[in-house]
Amino acid sequence: MLKKIGLIGGGYIGGVLAQEIAQRGLAREIGMTDPAPMPNPSDPPERQEVVKKQSVAIGKCLDIAEGLPTIGRDIKLVGSKDYSALAGAELVINTAGVPRKARPDGTFPSREELLAINLKVTLEVAKGIQQYCPNAMIISIANPLDAIVYTLDKRLAPPKNRIMGMAGVLDSGRYRYFVAEAANVSVDNVNAIVLGGHGDDMVPVRSSCQIAGIPVTKFLDEETLAKIEARTRKAGGEVVGLLGFGSAFVSPAWAALEMAEAVIFDKRKILPVCAKLEGEYGVRGLFVGVPAILGKNGVEKVIELDLTPEEKAALEKSVAGVKKTCDEAEAMLQTL
Repeated sequence: MLKKIGLIGGGYIGGVLAQEIAQRGLAREIGMTDPAPMPNPSDPPERQEVVKKQSVAIGKCLDIAEGLPTIGRDIKLVGSKDYSALAGAELVINTAGVPRKARPDGTFPSREELLAINLKVTLEVAKGIQQYCPNAMIISIANPLDAIVYTLDKRLAPPKNRIMGMAGVLDSGRYRYFVAEAANVSVDNVNAIVLGGHGDDMVPVRSSCQIAGIPVTKFLDEETLAKIEARTRKAGGEVVGLLGFGSAFVSPAWAALEMAEAVIFDKRKILPVCAKLEGEYGVRGLFVGVPAILGKNGVEKVIELDLTPEEKAALEKSVAGVKKTCDEAEAMLQTL
């Protein structure tokens, strides 16, 4: 159990994180920060005053706190509209960002517009961490994942083992679920891993996919596996399309908590995480999804897999996509 875990963002993912951390007893204190709701300058002054007194973070913390006697947990929850709720956090999980949603006219913001907006948010996140918990370990969930964790690293310059992005656990979980469903076996039996960036070029590694230690190709044919791998790459969009708003939120929260528990309990568990590479897989200076040992020191070792020629080529393509997004982020940050 940690003394304190800080949560940046009180939306759907942040809410699941807070209630799960309380239920699992992972920290003695949870601090949640979120500026929402924010007054609209065009609203009447009296309406703006009402909104100023409202707080998603404080409200969610109070709701969870009032349920603690029911689940028998003695945990303190603190919410704030600024970053003060993070004070003293040993671990921070960042979910802050604007989801890609339709405008009133039905059009969607471009990828570049969304990146620019979320980079501005990330700069504020970095300031908040630097002010209130500069030594905290960081797990970042916010999208675009690879560019956001890269930006946090550039602004905060923590030891490389103490900052990581959550994507691989989620993407690999989706891959495992689809394989288990198709093979009609328990999800516990499926081992699978997804490498690369958190996007359409992610790499489900078929050569490492096993069911109870047996190669997946003994259970599923080429056509079925190809469809599963394609579905894995688009899985986030599939959820959004069905919901009609926001993004997936329970599975990302659980994935981040699997990483957090590996750190909190020093499990030295091998998990796919977005880690900073310094020569592994031929990559330097970028955050890319790779298998790593997670323990009390964070990312303790990156593991290099033996990939097939096709998988190597796919990973190179995915890394190129990550670099492109990070280069775009660097250029935008010069103007922010």
